[in-house]
Amino acid sequence: MNLYLVMVMRRPQFDAAVVPAHQRFLDALRAQGQVERSGPFGDQSGGAYLLHAADLAQARAIALRDPAHVSGGWDVTVYEWQAR
Repeated sequence: MNLYLVMVMRRPQFDAAVVPAHQRFLDALRAQGQVERSGPFGDQSGGAYLLHAADLAQARAIALRDPAHVSGGWDVTVYEWQAR
């Protein structure tokens, strides 16, 4: 499994009501061993999570199921991260 950094940045049309669904999504991925860490940025502009996936295509497919993306309230970007 490779490691991917998923950045979720709030758009002006951000709806705070989506946050609990986003958190449940991350909790489910964490329970499956796919999310290592997650959390919001201190300035409340968005957040990030570390995702384990087989490849970039799978990581993007997972991130695009995130309610943060589906709601249209966040920009979601996935980076392959070669952290040590």
